[in-house]
Formats: sequence, C-alpha cells, structure tokens
Amino acid sequence: MPDSSQKSIQMQRKNIRAILLIISTFTYLLIGAAVFEKLEYRSDLERRHGIDMIAQKLHNKYNFSEKDYQVLQAVVIKSISHKAGLQWGFAGAFFFAVVVITTLGYGHSTPNTTLGKLFCMIFALAGIPLGLIMFQSIGERVNTAIAYVLRKIRSCLNSRGYNVLREVTPKHLLFVSFSIGTMVITIDKIFFLLLSTIGFGDYVPLQTDGIMNNRPGYFAFTLLFIVGGLALFSASVNLLVLG
Repeated sequence: MPDSSQKSIQMQRKNIRAILLIISTFTYLLIGAAVFEKLEYRSDLERRHGIDMIAQKLHNKYNFSEKDYQVLQAVVIKSISHKAGLQWGFAGAFFFAVVVITTLGYGHSTPNTTLGKLFCMIFALAGIPLGLIMFQSIGERVNTAIAYVLRKIRSCLNSRGYNVLREVTPKHLLFVSFSIGTMVITIDKIFFLLLSTIGFGDYVPLQTDGIMNNRPGYFAFTLLFIVGGLALFSASVNLLVLG
C-alpha cells in the first residue's frame, strides 16, 4: 500500500511538472510573439505596401488585370512569403515563435530589422532548450498513458480467459507510438518532415491566402497538430533512447 501511495505521489508530481512546463512554454511563446510583432510589424507593413504599389504600377502601365497579376505573382515572386497576409501580425509572430523553439525552421519568414534578428537569437537560445524539455516531459506522460491503457487491456483480456503477456514493455509502447504516428505520417511526406522537424521549406503551413486572419480555428488546429505531433514523436524517441 505505501508503495502504491508513493507511486501515485510521484505520478502527480510528474503530471504537475508537465503542466507547468506547458504553461511556461506557452507564456514564453506569447511574450516572444508580442516582441516579434512590435519589432517587425512596421517593416512587414512597408513590404506589403511595396508589393501593392508594384501591382498598382503594373496595372496602370500595362493595364494588368487582377488575374494577370496573380499569374505573375505565382511565377516571379512566389518566394516572397506574403500570401497569408502580414507575416508579423500577432498570429504570424506566434507561429514564427513556435517554429523557432521547435527547430522546424521553414525559412518562410525571417526578421528584417536588426533588433528583430538579435532578439530572435536570444529567444532561440532560451526557447529551444525549454521546448525540448517540455516535449520530453510530454513524451513521458504520453508513454505512461499508453502503458496504462495497455495494462487495462491486458487485465480485461486476462479476466476473459485470454493468455496475454504479463507486463507492458518499452517495445510494446514503441510499437503503439509508431503505429499511431504511421496513421498520420503515411498520408504524405509533409507530415513526416513536420513531425521530425526537418522542415525543408517546400511546404509551409498557414500560407494560404489570408488564412492566419480569416480562419483562426484552422490556425489553432495547425499549432495543436504541430505540438501534439512533436510530443508523440518525442515519446517514440524516448522509448528508443531510454527503453
């Protein structure tokens, strides 16, 4: 009984630690997003205004239609990340902060001001270790939850007369983690590159026209998918390294 009570206390402490890490990281991201917006928004606004001026000049000089300009935009200035709207509004700045601490590094948007670049380096130095610790802690909680579910299934099967394994091993947890991950990442290489933090930059989420401002639900889902997917990936890595 004392052992059970001790394990329960340890479990609660680990859960509290994971929750505190999530809150701390989220707060850090909010602060970082606010600073990035303050430092970069004006520069981003000027860049956007410059793009609109080019479109207006093309229309006045060559009688370009909106459709003609969209074709030119797709061919000539496709590399300019302005499709989603202003990149350094609060939503864009928050997404950039997430990309930094998760080391995804899409390269779709980078600070233009000197202060922005300096703050980005400082933000990354503290944010990346914080993100790694948070994902490692969440990964542990995910593995614990999977082990609990498997034990319940084993207990249920044993009560029905089935002969199953006596204990849940790291190999079983790893199999379940990768099975869940495979259900997601086999849809397309995009998800594998995202969840493994490779981030080549050939595909960047939230870059559809005006999506950051017009579809907050999808924006929130994308961030949750990134964080949840990386937590699952971290759980699998924990089992490979520590199992």
